Amino acid sequence: MSSGESNLIPRPCACTTVRTLSRLLARIYDEALHECDLNVTQLAVLRAIDRMSGEALSRVAASLSMDRTSMYRAVGTMKRRGWIELSRGKDGRSHSAVVSNEGRRVLDNSAPRWEQVQSAIVDRFGRNRWRALVAELQALKESAGIVEIERMSQASEEISP
Repeated sequence: MSSGESNLIPRPCACTTVRTLSRLLARIYDEALHECDLNVTQLAVLRAIDRMSGEALSRVAASLSMDRTSMYRAVGTMKRRGWIELSRGKDGRSHSAVVSNEGRRVLDNSAPRWEQVQSAIVDRFGRNRWRALVAELQALKESAGIVEIERMSQASEEISP
């Protein structure tokens, strides 16, 4: 690619920019949640299971844009720790989960620590700017989802005879 063409490509890289921020935020939240013996990913999954109690874990994973492998790894840890209870889904192939009493205790204990970090970051950034950023990030997520679908469609067309 010539240097003239590279000027047409928006910089910086959307993925690198968001992942760099994601790693920084995860470290901050993980440190705050350390005393609760969970990390921010586990908290997000536990909250999603609580919100979607009894739903297929594949739907919970989709709501978090997680692949199934990552979801089942997190779920396995939560099951071993007694935070969730698993059951077979309606079709017999899928699994669903509900938050156990121990999981509820973990959610309750972690809430003040999460709230403290969340408020500190958002207050420093600015609540109005935060609301605007969330809307923009949702639009970016939707755009990325469309690109993913288009790329998958192109790939299947290339494979088809």
